[in-house]
Amino acid sequence: MESKTRITVLNHILALNLDVNIWSARKKLTPYDFGETQLPPEELASLGSKRVCNPEDLRIFGTLKSRAFNMLNRHGVRFLGGWAIPEKVAEEITNELVAIQKEFFTAKEEFLSRYDQAIQDWIKLHPGWEKLIGSSTVSAEQVRSRIGFKWQFFKLAAPDKNSVKKGLKEEINNLGFTLFDEIAKAATDTWNRCYAGKVKVTHKALSPLRSIHDKLNGLSFVDPRVLPITDLLQTAFDKVPSRGFIRDENLLMLQGVVSLLKEPALLMKNGQKLLDGATSEGLLEGLAAAPKQSIEMTDAADDSSEKDSETTGPNPISLTANQQIDSHGLW
Repeated sequence: MESKTRITVLNHILALNLDVNIWSARKKLTPYDFGETQLPPEELASLGSKRVCNPEDLRIFGTLKSRAFNMLNRHGVRFLGGWAIPEKVAEEITNELVAIQKEFFTAKEEFLSRYDQAIQDWIKLHPGWEKLIGSSTVSAEQVRSRIGFKWQFFKLAAPDKNSVKKGLKEEINNLGFTLFDEIAKAATDTWNRCYAGKVKVTHKALSPLRSIHDKLNGLSFVDPRVLPITDLLQTAFDKVPSRGFIRDENLLMLQGVVSLLKEPALLMKNGQKLLDGATSEGLLEGLAAAPKQSIEMTDAADDSSEKDSETTGPNPISLTANQQIDSHGLW
């Protein structure tokens, strides 16, 4: 029954493959490049590569590739070598890819229009190595064929035979784990940039959390524990005053939320708690209290175990490294 339910995830997603090719501007070094110089035997050392063009001239292509990857990571989850994208946002994603592709191709034509001069400028920057560089250059048309930006959407359908379906089912069943792992990485970055060691933050600190919320909301169908976490985040947003600095108990609450998001196993455990009847309000109270409790537990480490067991709320941060999580039939 579970596998049949999970395979219906395919009804909500499109698989997207993005192909971005960037000319490396590198050629393999050969013994010929060093003339009569004695080189070690190949079993001892191997030659590397040489740059035949200034890498700064190609930086824009890597920047645009990163922008496309970041956009897809905001909306989708890695799947089958590409991304699983919610079908309802496919048009929005296509529009963003088209815009990035347009910039990419504009940069490509601009680079190719000055390609010969770029090679000459690179040679001038390295006097004495003209032959090493010049002997390895390729034509502008060859470079053109090595710079590209394209994508393909696929609608997947499960095959009829179970033996053939097995691999796809495994990929689909792992989507939830992949999603929680990706959320954890985004939350760790958010913590380091916006929340670590802060006693107050501006509303800009909410922006990466809203991006996490939007990603979870768009992919809520991949795992039943996802939707309760989106509700938890929305409840946290609603508690934050609309103006002024975020500080005191509101900041503690957000720091607790980010700490929760940083731990995939803990996030799944608390998502299940919410499914089982825990409330977002109660969980947020526990998250806000957790830093204070942590300090109190550290200060009382050598005191009686009776004091160690006292808490001030439903603390959700209670999973140890070796503790097993009850699957509740979800995996």
